[in-house]
Amino acid sequence: MAKKRSLAAHDTPQMLKGWKAIAEFLGQSPSVAKRWHSEGMPVMEEGRFVHADPEELTKWLGTEHGQRKPIHIATQDENLAADLKQALTYVRSRKRE
Repeated sequence: MAKKRSLAAHDTPQMLKGWKAIAEFLGQSPSVAKRWHSEGMPVMEEGRFVHADPEELTKWLGTEHGQRKPIHIATQDENLAADLKQALTYVRSRKRE
């Protein structure tokens, strides 16, 4: 009988290898991940291969060093109405600048 694996800290991927893995971690498509990389997302390139540290990606998404506009990746349990209000407030504040 196969043993069930528990989710432990060591099960977290050390490095995400390839655009597909990076995009899946972000909950986006590979083309979005590539665009975000061109906007400064920390992805290491070694020849034709790419890899990223999940911790660095998480930091980049949650800081001012990331995108100039808020990034939001929705999950099933979220209150999207509140998120929409927050996004509209952001857009309105940008128009005043």
